[in-house]
Amino acid sequence: MRRAARAAAGLALALTVLTACSSDGGGEPELTAAGAYIPEPITADMAGGFLVIENTGDADDTLTSVHSDLAESVEMHETVDNAMRPVDSFPVPAGGRLSLERGGSHLMLLGLSHQPLEGESVSLELRFEKSEPITLDVPVQATTYTGE
Repeated sequence: MRRAARAAAGLALALTVLTACSSDGGGEPELTAAGAYIPEPITADMAGGFLVIENTGDADDTLTSVHSDLAESVEMHETVDNAMRPVDSFPVPAGGRLSLERGGSHLMLLGLSHQPLEGESVSLELRFEKSEPITLDVPVQATTYTGE
């Protein structure tokens, strides 16, 4: 009888551990975007985009693409060793943030339909792996604006 009780207790413990390891906690990402801006571009064909995405939820998410009516395409770039390179996605960790900023990871709007001027707004749609898209009206700031 004792052997059966110990076996049952061991099985229950193993199932608890497996459940904890295989679950993401059952939570959801909770995303917000803030501080978005586009510096007035110095050329007519491309512009940079910067913002912060905060995830106050208890599950990770991933920024998978960005779209804008202003641009033929929006690429996501990371900066490594002072060189930009495109990436397919950016992680947005649970309880953390994704910062897209000058000198680091950022957005590149390519093939602009027109050169936006300071004071205009540009619509961006952020698309994620798990969460619903977030649409922002992003202000165009002075070329030298840094978000501070």
